[in-house]
Amino acid sequence: MLELFAHPFSSYCQKALIALYANDTPFTFRLLGPDQLDTATELARRWPFGQFPVLADGARTVPEASIIIEYLDTHHPGTHRFVSEGDTLEIRLLDRVFDNRVMTPVQKLVGNAMRPFDKRDPTGVEEARKTLDTAYAWLDAQLAGRIWAAGGDTPTLADCAAAPSLFYADWAHPIPDSYATLKAYRAHLLAWAPFARCVEEARPYRHVFPLGTPDRD
Repeated sequence: MLELFAHPFSSYCQKALIALYANDTPFTFRLLGPDQLDTATELARRWPFGQFPVLADGARTVPEASIIIEYLDTHHPGTHRFVSEGDTLEIRLLDRVFDNRVMTPVQKLVGNAMRPFDKRDPTGVEEARKTLDTAYAWLDAQLAGRIWAAGGDTPTLADCAAAPSLFYADWAHPIPDSYATLKAYRAHLLAWAPFARCVEEARPYRHVFPLGTPDRD
């Protein structure tokens, strides 16, 4: 039985969960939290960097959300193939954009809000917002005429990355109304059943989001 070490409110955990839910792949959810010391100990044994999600397949440890999805595609394939079909370079490019140009600056904004006031980094925040502005403009143009991010008829790894990235990004640094394509794509992802499930499972944890959550989604 597969085991996923994860937390429902984590964007990267949601990214991996989307692929598992889309294919109804059987797995055990190993919740990480202050009351799950045994789970945290096992995670540290398997992946000493301490980051999650981490997939355990027997004795094999698979870290990093993108790698987990590729691993599932290869070793536990389901009806939906997330990487092995379509333009794989386009898929991986968009996966990197959503992770590095959207989620990374969002994490900068969130992390900064969690610091004491005298330790905050206004320059870093300004840079993060500029990166998001650039990403929003590029994505709005890139996604024109597309249903799914990579341009195919079915979701891919890129959409698994996009869903939680854009979900939290619009909370932290709202997507302007002028980017109608990007806003419509985000709404499309919110209606995608595997991600909609992630959103509902994470709902009880919204109070921990340090920037506040909007009265929507």
